[in-house]
Amino acid sequence: MARVWLIVGIGIAALAALLWWLAGERPDALAPQGEQIRFTYLLLLLVLVAASLLVRWRARPGMRLLQHGVIWLTVGLLLVIGYSFRYELDSLWDRALAELMPGRAVETQAGTVILRAAEDQHFYVDATVDGTPLRLLVDTGASAVVLTREDASRIGLDLERLSYTVRTQTANGVGFGAPVRLREIRIRSIVVRDVPALVNRAPLPASLLGMSFLGRLSGYTVSNGTLTLVR
Repeated sequence: MARVWLIVGIGIAALAALLWWLAGERPDALAPQGEQIRFTYLLLLLVLVAASLLVRWRARPGMRLLQHGVIWLTVGLLLVIGYSFRYELDSLWDRALAELMPGRAVETQAGTVILRAAEDQHFYVDATVDGTPLRLLVDTGASAVVLTREDASRIGLDLERLSYTVRTQTANGVGFGAPVRLREIRIRSIVVRDVPALVNRAPLPASLLGMSFLGRLSGYTVSNGTLTLVR
């Protein structure tokens, strides 16, 4: 037991010496910003694993020590590989969720998102409108963003003060909408502010993401069941 505590003490002393050396020779390695502290984490992990192997050498010498060493080495490599490819794994995870949940926007790069078509072949998007999550139907035939009365109430508009003075042409005939302005529509990294919109007086199956938003983008394309929006 005394030897075990001696090994633990040596490990602690090694950690202290490493931190002291880093503070003097590589102070940037201890900085929390960016990727700098990753170097420190990896070194500390190496010292921890080495100390653990030394302790186990006293308890389980020979082949069992080798087995535990291989396990620790494998776990360490998996952690390093997973951390190195964390952004790629995030992208793969988002794409998988987009296939399972149409409407979830996948950001392929800053300012570019893709959407998968739903079973009805329409594109729905989970957006944030004036800070409130809403599901919108993408409609290039709609001249403006059109909200249902329910969604308008959800984002805080006073329905009693709306004036339905704008004539609209819909698939069900002529309708009327109340003009409003939305502070912001956000889809992942795509943000459009001060968006003209209408609140439809008649019931709608879903709120529409129309051209008053889409026309402010630099582009949008549809290909193979995928809609790409580019800010």
